[in-house]
Amino acid sequence: MVFYVYTFQQSTSMKIFTYFCRKSICSYMRIDIITVLPELIESNFSHSIIKRGIEKGLAEVHIHNLRDYSTNKHKRVDDYPFGGEAGMVLQIEPIDKVITELKNQRTYDEIIFTSPDGETFNQKMANELSLVNNIIILCGHYKGVDHRVREHLITKEISIGDYVLTGGELAASIISDAIIRIIPGVISDEQSALSDCFQDNLLSAPVYTRPAIYNGWKIPEILLSGHEKKISEWRMEQALNRTKKLRPDLLK
Repeated sequence: MVFYVYTFQQSTSMKIFTYFCRKSICSYMRIDIITVLPELIESNFSHSIIKRGIEKGLAEVHIHNLRDYSTNKHKRVDDYPFGGEAGMVLQIEPIDKVITELKNQRTYDEIIFTSPDGETFNQKMANELSLVNNIIILCGHYKGVDHRVREHLITKEISIGDYVLTGGELAASIISDAIIRIIPGVISDEQSALSDCFQDNLLSAPVYTRPAIYNGWKIPEILLSGHEKKISEWRMEQALNRTKKLRPDLLK
């Protein structure tokens, strides 16, 4: 299944670097995901904000089934590791074929491999990746991939945390979601994206909605004051206090 729309980007925001750069660059974001289980990924781009971003023409996502590039009559893309270690390993040939085919069609800024021993994914990395035009994400699976793929074909390895999943499909979806949602125009209210957690290395301030009093629990009076400057100062103070308490590592 392929999700695609072509467009040009425009930026109007001022807070994070992503929005600054997109303001002067006309481009579209294309993400190609290589996987042995495309059905695990497809639904993630068929709903909510990311779906609307694709339908608006702000990004395109192409999902490629690695088995389509197998030379094996049973469409196998894995084999036993040399040396007798347990588990199965994704073969280099089908991966090289699909990456070569894609690179012959366009230039890619990054070819990413999802791996538990890669660089830990965070908001700063999402911001940086949202500035590029074309990326490939190779989903790891089984015991991993033939290491020659990582040595010769991959430009960046990304981990979403210090744990192991069955495959890299969830990681690829998370990375793509985090990138696409901060492209200007994907979220109708751009200020919402700019005030997300981890922008400026701070957690978000608490948010409240109607009713102002529920079960005797009141929202902070300052939010009802209508005084924008004081509300902004309160939010910054709350964000800083929450970060100090919950994620002090972000302030180092």
